[in-house]
Amino acid sequence: MTSPYLYVLTGPTAVGKTELGLVWAEANGAEILYCDSTALYQGMDVGTAKPTKAEQARVPHHGLDCVPVGGKFTIKDYVALALQVVKAVAAKGKPLLITGGSGFYLKTFFAPVLDAVEVPDEVSMRVKQIGETEGLKGWLRLLKEKSPEGFGRLDIHNPRRVSKALERVLTTGKSLPVLEAEWDLVKSPFEGYIKRVCLLERSAEVLKARIAARAKAMMEAGLIKEVEYLITQGLLENVVACNTIGYRETIAFLKGEITTKEALEALIIKNTTQLLKKQRTFFRNQIPVDYTMNLDDPLKGEVRGNELFPVADLEA
Repeated sequence: MTSPYLYVLTGPTAVGKTELGLVWAEANGAEILYCDSTALYQGMDVGTAKPTKAEQARVPHHGLDCVPVGGKFTIKDYVALALQVVKAVAAKGKPLLITGGSGFYLKTFFAPVLDAVEVPDEVSMRVKQIGETEGLKGWLRLLKEKSPEGFGRLDIHNPRRVSKALERVLTTGKSLPVLEAEWDLVKSPFEGYIKRVCLLERSAEVLKARIAARAKAMMEAGLIKEVEYLITQGLLENVVACNTIGYRETIAFLKGEITTKEALEALIIKNTTQLLKKQRTFFRNQIPVDYTMNLDDPLKGEVRGNELFPVADLEA
């Protein structure tokens, strides 16, 4: 296979990406690159619904268990990994299926998500300290002071985005609108590849039921014990990991802020369900979807072979 195609299978949480991706990859001799910002951490298995060892044995997987949970893995690291995998799989003459639902990571295949700004440790520490003492309001206060021209396109309700924007402003001395104008000129590292995207969907009612079933299964599979162990491995020092749905609620449970396992499970279901709307909005506005497949359709219950992507794309 010589064409520069990347096949992307995505969709909201609990829609059924893992099994369908495995079936497609097996049918087409493909390898899989996972696009998940937490499954790349070792030990984060139950709470991320990471493919099991048996599932991983069916098809070569990339992007899983890359670093210890107490380690650091940035979007820059993911881009470097993804580029390496894309080139290596292409050299084998095999298709590559990119699957996952982490929007920020997924977007890197379609648009630039990082720049050349290297944030010094002292800047990161200053921003962290402000967050610990004043929270989001403190970040926004300083950001307004340093960027009087405005916040540009920044989502001011997203603490992680705000903290990162503040780091870049403090590092460069430039306002957000100026940084955004420079950013608009940056190209995606995967611009030379042709992407084909299949978005999986289900009705809200079905997804809610699947989310509830997944939460119950995670509890039964030992989510609490997993989090207890991961805390000893540095989970609490990893801001991204410990704030992931499933993990942050379990951490609260272990601190005594949630008193029963039933309440813990209910909160995980509630927060995951709330995530659905954000994911759907993201896929609609940020990802160029080519094909949509509603898995509630009984005719799609057993998708096989090339059904995710038209044969013409596979033969290109």
